Amino acid sequence: MTPAEILSSDLAEVAQELRDKDEPFAFATIVRTAGSTAAKPGAKALLSADGSILHGWLGGGCTRGAVKRAALQALQEGTPQLVSVAPEDLLAQKGLSAGDELDGTRFARNGCPSRGTVDIFIEPCLPSPQLVVMGASPVAQALGALAPQFHWSVAATLLPGKSNRQRFVVVATQGQGDLDALQSALTSGADYVAFVGSRRKYAALAEKLAAAGIDDAAIKKVNAPAGLDLGAVTPEEIALSILAQLVKERRSAVKQTQDG
Repeated sequence: MTPAEILSSDLAEVAQELRDKDEPFAFATIVRTAGSTAAKPGAKALLSADGSILHGWLGGGCTRGAVKRAALQALQEGTPQLVSVAPEDLLAQKGLSAGDELDGTRFARNGCPSRGTVDIFIEPCLPSPQLVVMGASPVAQALGALAPQFHWSVAATLLPGKSNRQRFVVVATQGQGDLDALQSALTSGADYVAFVGSRRKYAALAEKLAAAGIDDAAIKKVNAPAGLDLGAVTPEEIALSILAQLVKERRSAVKQTQDG
């Protein structure tokens, strides 16, 4: 649980409902106020994926636009945001304009007559990325046991339909239905697909995938062999090398979002 949930059973209940549906959301907490403000430090709200308030209260409409923008940014980047909503003349005294960022705080203009300042901390809560491990090989079993320790939600099958989670697929069938598993992975809309096997083996399978009508760009994006080159030998070591590559890919995707 987050600190916001510990202090509010109602927030915790709504948050759990969203988690059960794999929906992203965010907590907003007022951490500081100055001058006349409707809400005071400690006021909390739970925000939906579109930045609107689902539960709780942060005062009047003066902060709503800034909170929404900060929530959307927090959810997109996967990182907390601190926004300070202040009167325009106070921003000018500091040499700042609405939209500026300084020392980790983004500033927004408060156009309400109260002319107070409200600092709000936005904490994103994103669904854990899903790792689908296809196969019953020793490598598949080792990876399935290791990945949850690093906050991956592990599944053995690809479920149809769109998911709010990032989906990573590792085909570790190792000779038991390789082609069918790869076809399923490549047509699932997964964000990332890796194959446990040699380059030569995947090259032969790639020809069959192309003959089956799988898009050439998708075939080329498969990471084969799966895993970083750690000199791994045992199934457990191979699973570790694969997980290291998955973490690298996951963090790279977050960094690209932040930089972009």
